[in-house]
Amino acid sequence: MGLLMSFMGKSLPTTQMLSLVMGTLYSKFMEKDIKTFDDFHIAILDMFNTINAALPGKHYDVPPPNKVQEIFVKWEVARESEKKKLFVDFMKASVSMSKFDDSALLTGLMTPPAAMAAKRAGETLPQLKMVKAIPDVIFVPSATVLALISAKLSKKMFLGNVAS
Repeated sequence: MGLLMSFMGKSLPTTQMLSLVMGTLYSKFMEKDIKTFDDFHIAILDMFNTINAALPGKHYDVPPPNKVQEIFVKWEVARESEKKKLFVDFMKASVSMSKFDDSALLTGLMTPPAAMAAKRAGETLPQLKMVKAIPDVIFVPSATVLALISAKLSKKMFLGNVAS
């Protein structure tokens, strides 16, 4: 146990680890042929996709396109030596943890019992007798996924209408 504990404190300091990660991301970013804003934006999206796939349980939100456009304008006119600093500063400033919203949580908790109750009620109606043919293990998850998608889309539509 003592040997194991002696190795636990031997990790890289946080700033060195952050520098290593940002350097790796930047080198992966620069491998792409970036000439237009669309190429730049696709490279940013690909990078966030890679980050989210590599870190299970943690997901990061992609910055809005207007912020990406702003950094692209600065990045395009910068010298090669300044591009990495611009990129690293942008990533540090714009990377934020994805937050789980309460509406998805409530929808996910309330839909399965409601789906079972709706299925049982539908089985007694002559017009909905075919619902009895659908197994519970297919009906309940399907209803839950549809309810989650509906909640997410309606929230985005509502917030989109409010913002404009």
